[in-house]
This record gives sequence, structure tokens and C-alpha cells, in this order.
Amino acid sequence: MMSEDALGNDELEELLRSMESGGTVSPTPVAATRAVEEEPAAKLASKIAVPRQRVVTYDFKRPERVGKDQMRALQSLHEGFARNFGATLSALLRTLAESKLISVDQLTYSEFVYSLEIPTCFNLLRPAPLDGNWILDISPSILYPMIDRMLGGKSSGDSTLKRPLSDIELRLTSRVTSAFLRNLREAWMNAVTLDIQVERVESNPQLVQIVPPNEVVILVSLEIVVANTRGTINLCIPFNTIERIGSKLTSNSWIGYASSRSNAKTSNQIEALIDTSSVEVVVDLVNTDIRAVDLINLQVGDIITTDKDCRSPLEVSIAGVGKFEARAGAFKGRKAVEITGVIDKPQIASTTEAVA
Repeated sequence: MMSEDALGNDELEELLRSMESGGTVSPTPVAATRAVEEEPAAKLASKIAVPRQRVVTYDFKRPERVGKDQMRALQSLHEGFARNFGATLSALLRTLAESKLISVDQLTYSEFVYSLEIPTCFNLLRPAPLDGNWILDISPSILYPMIDRMLGGKSSGDSTLKRPLSDIELRLTSRVTSAFLRNLREAWMNAVTLDIQVERVESNPQLVQIVPPNEVVILVSLEIVVANTRGTINLCIPFNTIERIGSKLTSNSWIGYASSRSNAKTSNQIEALIDTSSVEVVVDLVNTDIRAVDLINLQVGDIITTDKDCRSPLEVSIAGVGKFEARAGAFKGRKAVEITGVIDKPQIASTTEAVA
């Protein structure tokens, strides 16, 4: 007598076909019904679909050592630095230059080094009083156009030079580097007073090992635009060099002052600075027109006639703006003017003329 659990001929043939094709066996309606009836309720509950959770891979070779607050503070710090450096670079090159912060990331030193092109302008910096070294990398794609501009060229981006810098080019590059470090010192002044010096300049970044390859560094990338040429400047900051001042690298240190309200102390400080400022005071005696030939022929004792009444008040201008009315005289043997009134500048009313 055949058992109830035994498979029929049709079920056996389907099982053999699925084994040959590498597929799965789909039970017949009768077998499926029997399996559901005999399966305990606990096993059915265990097969209920559970929502899949997102798994994040942690790389022990690349730990996230820099906190989010510190990264936001560094982002805010170097955004202002990028704007100031763009203005300084425009004055240095005597042309419009734009500097924009691309990103502030943390990665390993080996990833930074192997991402650079060879040759490049690889500056080894000593950020005293901090320990260790920083790296300033200037891409040749933007450095050579800047050198061309400083030499009187048009800073075209057609240069395809693949060679180390010459002595003259290094001297010109030092002007760009000095301007960069000067603005960088001003940007970091709230956290630490830096005295950054260039120790040496290399062309092959793989020959410079300032930290172990797996050490975490902070990479600040700037995009520089000069005329129609674009390039990048990278600042590499090993985290171990700024770890001891990490408490000062918080977002409150950089943006807290922007949202604070003025108080009596700050108002007095601003007022004291304004009180000691020097302004130019000019008294206009008269304004008139004269021909160039008469001006050339003027001699001592000649009289220039004007339409102004000698009894009318004089105008006193402060920094080029008329502020007071006065009359001329003398005080303790010196020429002087006496303030007699304040000039009220009328507001210019906008008028619209209708054209018929």
C-alpha cells in the first residue's frame, strides 16, 4: 500500500526536469495544500518577511577621526578664506581671478598623494607652532597660466608643459604661495596664530612622506579661474597636526559672532575707533569757469571775476561731501572759517516725463 507522503509519477517527472534545468520545484496544488496543513504555525511566522536594514561598511584602515562639528567649522573657515584669496590673486595678477571652495574632505594620505599628477608644484609647509607638516599643491594647469600672466602674457590655458619648474618659475610661484599663506594665516587666526613657512618644493609628490600612508588627512580643494583657465589648489592638513587644537575647531568659534547682537562695549570700541579717524576738510571759496588760454596767461596780481557774492556763505566739504556753511575770517593770526549752518541735501525726486 502506497504512503500518503509518496510522490506521484507526475511529481517525480517534474522533479527530474527541474534538476536537469537547474531550477526549483514548484509543488502541485495538492502537495502545496498538504505542506501548509502540516507545517506548524511557528515555522510560518518565522517566514514572514522582515524589513531589510541598511548595513554600513566600516573601514578600519580609514577611520572617521574628524567630527562633524569640526568639518562644518573647517568648511565655514575656508569658504571665507577662498573669497579673500580670490581678491588677493586678482591684485597680484592684475586681472580678474576667481577662487571657490570645492570641498573639505577627510581621506588617507596615500589616497591624496596618488590622486595628484606628476610633475606638480608640491610645497612642504611648516605650520609653527603646530607639529608636523602641511602640503600645498598647485596644479600645473593653473600655475603655468598664472606665471605667463605675471610675465606679461595673456594667461592662456594651452600650455601642455610636463616638466619641473625652473628657478625663475619657482621665484614667481613663491609670490602666489606667499599670498596664499598670508590669507591662510588670517583665516586661522581665531583658532591659532600660525607662522607658516615653505620648507621646500618638490615636483614628485610620491617622494614626500610626511605621515604614514593610512593616516587621516583633511583635504581642502579650491578651484581657481583666471581668464578662461581653470585649475585646482589643494591644501593637505594631517589630522594629527591639529588634533590638540580640536576643541577650538567648532562651528561656534567661526559663526557665533555673525549672529550676536551689538552691546555697549562693542559700540564704545567702534566709536573710539571712529573718533580717532582722520577726515579731509575742504572749504570751497568759489567755483567758476575760465578759458585755458586765460589760465596759461595768469600772472601774480591778476583778478578772476566770478558771479558769487562776497557776502554769501562758503561751503565746507567733509570727505568730498558738502556738510556745512561757513564764513571766512581769522583766528589767533591764522586764516579760519566759522560754521554758520548745516547744509540740508535735498533728496532727488524721481520724475517721469510723458512723451506725447
